[in-house]
Amino acid sequence: MIEASTEIVFNKRVAKNTFFMGFRSEPMVNVAKPGQFVMMRVRSSIDPLLRRPFSICGVNGDVLLILYRVVGQGTAILSEKRPGDLIRVLGPLGRGFAFPGKAVQPIMVAGGMGIAPLIFLSLTLARKDQHFLAGYGISAEVVPPDQLGIVGLSPAIATEDGSQGHHGRVTDLLESVLSNAKKIPSAIFTCGPLPMLQAVRRIALGKSIPCQVSLESTMACGVGACQGCAVRKAPRFDGAYAHVCQDGPVFDAEILDWEVM
Repeated sequence: MIEASTEIVFNKRVAKNTFFMGFRSEPMVNVAKPGQFVMMRVRSSIDPLLRRPFSICGVNGDVLLILYRVVGQGTAILSEKRPGDLIRVLGPLGRGFAFPGKAVQPIMVAGGMGIAPLIFLSLTLARKDQHFLAGYGISAEVVPPDQLGIVGLSPAIATEDGSQGHHGRVTDLLESVLSNAKKIPSAIFTCGPLPMLQAVRRIALGKSIPCQVSLESTMACGVGACQGCAVRKAPRFDGAYAHVCQDGPVFDAEILDWEVM
């Protein structure tokens, strides 16, 4: 874990209310793993007081990348940052994805901004046999990989209004991939809104496919001190609760109690 004042290299709009930022930190880049996150202080003053958590979207040389959507005061402030501005960052934090074996086909299932950690995972694995599925509400929210400077990544897209790609939910695409898949082992990696995660988990459970979920959670500290990001474990596992910032944000789906999520 590193805390440093970092220089913003770029901060550009890539979709509706969605921005792509890179900041320079070779020490963080050297240890960052897919699924981990950083905590950013968006302003040097005490307003807003708390840092904001952001999934790591990737690395490029000595630049660490994040993808974020403007949803409130903190992200609105962040969207106004310019190259050369300094920003205080703590990270990398949390537990990342466990990589699949070479004989296991990876399937990434992203919902909205859940695409960020899965992009990092996909580029790190660099597997020709992987499937990348991404769901959005409308086409204006779709994040094109070429806007991120990524070559060779072409997610299958679903939009709920049918304005781009499949008309429906990303879980429809997952069902299609699994029904057409060859009889080889698969592993699912997913991040997005909770209802989508619950649906992906049900599909994975029904087909006995291992599933890792990256949870999105409001965090005050990011290091386990505030206990504010607790989630209940399934009854058969030791300990009543896990904490997204320390025990996650990536979990084996079966560890969590989905009845009370």
